[in-house]
Amino acid sequence: MDHDVNELRDVAGVLNESLALLKGEEKRLSEHRASQEWNRDDSAGSPGQTVIGLGEMTSGLQGKLDSLARYAGFAALGLEKQAEGERRRLRLEPRCVPSGTNRMARPLGESTVRALQLLRELDTFFADGFAARIDKALAAPRATYPPADWEAYRKEARNELERPGVA
Repeated sequence: MDHDVNELRDVAGVLNESLALLKGEEKRLSEHRASQEWNRDDSAGSPGQTVIGLGEMTSGLQGKLDSLARYAGFAALGLEKQAEGERRRLRLEPRCVPSGTNRMARPLGESTVRALQLLRELDTFFADGFAARIDKALAAPRATYPPADWEAYRKEARNELERPGVA
């Protein structure tokens, strides 16, 4: 197996604990949302966008846990071709983590912050700069998605792609 079983166990533990924290926060906010008559504000940082951001992050972490299990299973069964493909997918950072925070109201909830701090431990396991992206998300003063001005948002995205060192 390309990865030491202890490393996979540690990664799974962090993913599982972070996922539980985010699911708890998502459930708490969804129940709070259902108990109140929230308006239909879909702006960045609104209650609805915050729940969407949490949902995106829980989905991404669940996907990583599923991928880890598939990788371990394929490797244990000697299915090397399948294991290698799953290993490549596993090493990519979780979909929507930490970018789901771009939708979320500030200050971020305690469980969300704790989950992101735990995930920082996986910086060397996932794509380069994972911890830096988490730090940026934690330091962001406000939600930024969806943007109030889509044209300015698209322009900024184009400028990001044109900067040296951005693929």
